[in-house]
Amino acid sequence: MTRPDAPPIVVAALYKFVTLPDFQALRAPLQQCMAEHGVKGTLLLAPEGINGTVAADRAGIDGLLAWLRADPRLADLDHKESYCAEQPFYRCKVKLKREIVTMGVDGVDPNLRVGTYVEPQDWNALIADPEVLLIDTRNDYEVALGTFDGAVDPKTESFREFPDYVRQHFDPARHKKVAMFCTGGIRCEKASSFMLGEGFEQVYHLRGGILKYLETVPQADSRWQGDCFVFDGRVTVRHDLSAGDYGLCHACGGAVSAEERQSPHYSPGVSCPHCWDTLSEKTRASARERQKQIELAKARQEPHPMGHDPRAAAQARKAG
Repeated sequence: MTRPDAPPIVVAALYKFVTLPDFQALRAPLQQCMAEHGVKGTLLLAPEGINGTVAADRAGIDGLLAWLRADPRLADLDHKESYCAEQPFYRCKVKLKREIVTMGVDGVDPNLRVGTYVEPQDWNALIADPEVLLIDTRNDYEVALGTFDGAVDPKTESFREFPDYVRQHFDPARHKKVAMFCTGGIRCEKASSFMLGEGFEQVYHLRGGILKYLETVPQADSRWQGDCFVFDGRVTVRHDLSAGDYGLCHACGGAVSAEERQSPHYSPGVSCPHCWDTLSEKTRASARERQKQIELAKARQEPHPMGHDPRAAAQARKAG
């Protein structure tokens, strides 16, 4: 149920690792269900399960969840909710993928092997243990905005880099207890499966991720510091899950604070203080054209290409 004081749009982050040999056949009916219920956002289907973030009014989200959970394989589908005043997505998409979260390591399957789930209310006690190695499995642009006190930042630009980081920096013989977390729980669930395969014996991960922790643990008791990056138009959420004050630079993928948006190096959709002197002219030209199309679409009150993949932006930074 929606809180009485909640804004009208429900944002649902959902995923489940489950074997779906018929994932391709699910695409069309799932897309139709989303359209019928006015749900926007992106869902990924792969042989290993489903993942994505979507938004609609209360009835729309409930309709989609009921449709998904009618499939016995998805009856216990995990999802987290937050709220916003306006629809943060502009399109309804269902994509077919090899993995619902891309690690790129053969044989890693949370359906077969996964770490120990830790409920949000038990997380503080676990990470207070000095013998626990706490790892943030998210990427650098996410960690920069907020993380748990004492967490290791792997400084990865994509989740594909995580396995090499683990192999280079951690030792199963020395790191006996490992705890991991991510935004909604999906990356650390897969990371836990990988680390068990690497020989780490005690591997824990936060059930429901940061979003469920922020929803569950009172701020007065929280060990979370900063904002949490989210992959929708809100960019970040605060501890109370309200939208933060950050914007997104669509040229480099970096989050831009209100103060940074006052910089002469900030141009909406084109550059920000983080990237204005590093992007190639080709990238700048592409950003200018995209921003032009966004503004034209807004004027016509049509969907526009606001979607942004920070991983692609990271590659642009490398190339530029």
